[in-house]
Amino acid sequence: MTSVPTPIPSRTQVVLEGIRHRILTGLLTPGQALVETDLAALFGVSKTPVREALKTLAGTGLVVMNQYKGVTVRMVDADMAREVYDVRLLLEPEALRRSVRRGACLDAARDALHRADAATDTAERSLANREFHRALYAPCGNPLLARMLDEVRDQAALVSAVAWATDPSWEREAAEHRQILRLALDGDADGAATALHAHIASFVRRAFPEAEARGEDGPA
Repeated sequence: MTSVPTPIPSRTQVVLEGIRHRILTGLLTPGQALVETDLAALFGVSKTPVREALKTLAGTGLVVMNQYKGVTVRMVDADMAREVYDVRLLLEPEALRRSVRRGACLDAARDALHRADAATDTAERSLANREFHRALYAPCGNPLLARMLDEVRDQAALVSAVAWATDPSWEREAAEHRQILRLALDGDADGAATALHAHIASFVRRAFPEAEARGEDGPA
């Protein structure tokens, strides 16, 4: 029997989304301490929803809970990038291939691409990029596969945010996004999957070259 996830209380959800947004847009940086009392004051809530939100974020890999150091934003290094992008390279191209083969609607991906092109800052582009990728794999027809990719989605966005802060490469990646979407809309499932694989691999290779050196079979 399939278990049903326990709904997150509304206040906890607000805090959760607020902290996630601040991490993924660089307002909270890797290694930064997250103090419950400070966050409670920021969001105008008690410490309970903050504590629950932090537990959820620890589960998605955005924050680290340590008995001695407290809660901090997860640090991003080559090992972390390789682990996350290994998963993406294994699963995401196949999910897109299935989305295209089943004739799934990709309007959400097109909309995300337009939002990214019209973005006025890195934060907006980062969030639009996150939605673009999810819009490609979410309609793959296998909910478990989509959930597996959702589980590394926040960590992948954190890797991207750190990489872009050092080397903004959005224009190149936007061109690759347009190519991937064009192939998908043309019904070329294998071509779109191949282009997506190359896109993911080239990004982590450029941003974290040391990850390639430590990996056994490639850049991720």
